[in-house]
Amino acid sequence: MRFSPLDAEHRKLDAKMVPFGGWDMPLAYPSGTLAEHAACRSGAVIFDVSHLGTVRVEGPKAFEQLQSCLTNDLSRIAPGRAQYTHLLDKSDSSVLDDIIVWWVSDQIFDVMPNASNTDRVVAAIGGTDTTSTRAVIAVQGPQARATVATFCPEAAAVKRFTVEEVQVCGFSCVVAGTGYTGEDGIEIAVPNDGAAVVWNALREAGAIPAGLGARDTLRLEAGLPLHGHELGEGITSLQAGLEWVVAWAKPDFYGKSALLLEKERGVSRRLVGISIPGRRPARDGTRVLDVSGSEIGFISSGNFSPTLGHCVAMAFVQPATKIGDAVSMDVRGTLIEGVVVATPFVAKKK
Repeated sequence: MRFSPLDAEHRKLDAKMVPFGGWDMPLAYPSGTLAEHAACRSGAVIFDVSHLGTVRVEGPKAFEQLQSCLTNDLSRIAPGRAQYTHLLDKSDSSVLDDIIVWWVSDQIFDVMPNASNTDRVVAAIGGTDTTSTRAVIAVQGPQARATVATFCPEAAAVKRFTVEEVQVCGFSCVVAGTGYTGEDGIEIAVPNDGAAVVWNALREAGAIPAGLGARDTLRLEAGLPLHGHELGEGITSLQAGLEWVVAWAKPDFYGKSALLLEKERGVSRRLVGISIPGRRPARDGTRVLDVSGSEIGFISSGNFSPTLGHCVAMAFVQPATKIGDAVSMDVRGTLIEGVVVATPFVAKKK
């Protein structure tokens, strides 16, 4: 079990700690997941996301190295920017991991894998695992930037999908305008010895600590995929509706040939949103049925939406399934009704 540099801070706040991706992380604080979720939708919260990996790839060949491995095209961006991308299995084009690349400076990239995938990402792309040297704090919500600006205007000014090296509370940090909630915000990679200082500065500025529970309900409302659910073994970028991260014009990348074959023949399933009345969720693995009672797919993620006041889910279903189609879910022998809808379930406020 690995522990975040902020572990002591979570325990001071009496957080409920749970294993996650090999790390001991806060699920929720005494205020509870619903309150933390609401705080992110209306104000500003802070998540400890130190369990995410950081793989530093640097040097004169770093750009070409990443271009040859990852699906997206780094030439679409430039130093000081961030990009969402996929690492595919070479043989069947399954998504081994979905990744954010922080292009820190000319020949320095920080590749950010999911918690349990750092080793396989290093094996595929090279680089140095620097996860143990820093904490990563995500500040999210409509008041996130205003909150950060009270003590570090430079960090608050980092724009969406932009990356800058900034002094925060006297520590040299890498700050990116990224997040996983559907709200505005930034993520701060801070050296271990500054983690508690920056965390507490954010708390003193009014940000509310939030745990993995709220992070999951927020990302689900935003229709964002979770590795192991909407992405992973046997699931391709095309099935997940994420073809926009695939740069077909690149000469090659891992898994391109298999993915191109799937594109030519058409996907066997696709990811959709399902709106479900009531408070009884259809969890991952639940069968999805059409109006005739025939099985057409399965739920990949499902939960109660605190913002909408009813349940929502994402599901892999037959390609012919359309928005507006009525479906039902077999929840432990009881059928609950739903309708196929577009995602995100909750749109970001403008």
